Amino acid sequence: MTQPLLRRHFLQRIGFAAACALPHLSHAASSPWPSRPVRLIVVYPPGGVSDGMARALAEPLAQSLGVPVLIEHRAGAGGSLGMDALARATPDGHTLAFSAISPLTLHPLLARAPYDPLRAFAPVASVMRTPVLVVGTPAFAGRGFAELIALARRQPGAVRWATSGVATIGHMVLAQVRMQSRTDITHIPYQGGGPQLNDALGGQFEVLSTNVAAQQLQYIESGRLQALAVGAPARIEALPAVPTLAELGYEKANRDSLFGIFAPARTPAAVVQRLNAEINRLLQGDTLRARLREAYNLPARGSIDDFAQEIAADRRRNRALVAGARAQFD
Repeated sequence: MTQPLLRRHFLQRIGFAAACALPHLSHAASSPWPSRPVRLIVVYPPGGVSDGMARALAEPLAQSLGVPVLIEHRAGAGGSLGMDALARATPDGHTLAFSAISPLTLHPLLARAPYDPLRAFAPVASVMRTPVLVVGTPAFAGRGFAELIALARRQPGAVRWATSGVATIGHMVLAQVRMQSRTDITHIPYQGGGPQLNDALGGQFEVLSTNVAAQQLQYIESGRLQALAVGAPARIEALPAVPTLAELGYEKANRDSLFGIFAPARTPAAVVQRLNAEINRLLQGDTLRARLREAYNLPARGSIDDFAQEIAADRRRNRALVAGARAQFD
């Protein structure tokens, strides 16, 4: 064999050996997930129902994954600021967000979102359904929801209704009540449920819509707040005498909040599937079920596809409602 042929044969063998080694080198270079702490963005302020549930979920999830799960609050604009941070994160499974679905299904219908709600996120797992609670504060001297509406009719603009922010589910409840009752009620948007509760106790406004939580129920039991209505499929066990908004004739306002875990789009499917399986397993356990029951929330576990379908259905419903009552959203 001539020298050039020998050289070519040698190079071909080296090339073949390198090609055979590539899959092994690639596998060795790729790190298993998770390889570092997982950041869980909570898109609402500390002190609310979402903060409590995120923390309750983070500890057992960290044990399941074998790495810390670190809570980071990114509140503002009805949850859209936190979801924007998620959309900009590296899609490697190390950044997640805990949020209601409204930043995907309601906020983009009312304001320009800094992200594409259809393409920026990967739904991971639904976690809980939270009834909406409409309560009167010390600034409201009446009794019951009917007296609230009567006051709003007598004094247009005088009734101040606080929510957790523009384009939240509480804002949707208010808009539907205003439209159907033909009343002028002043909207007071906050940056989350925790801050508005403190001002409610101080009588800074007449009424607020918030998620049901143990703390709110304690204030109702002590008489510091007055339960006027709930947004839920049926009356809740903690307040059996308080009617749903549907019972009061406000069917379209009778809404609850669906919360879940999200990842950035293009997060590896295997990572999303494992997270869904781990979260569903934890939601079946006694600890998280008890935590949800104490706060009168319901577990909402299901597949990734189930969660995605819930989001799509809520977006369609909200689009129809906003189209018919755009002027009621300020």
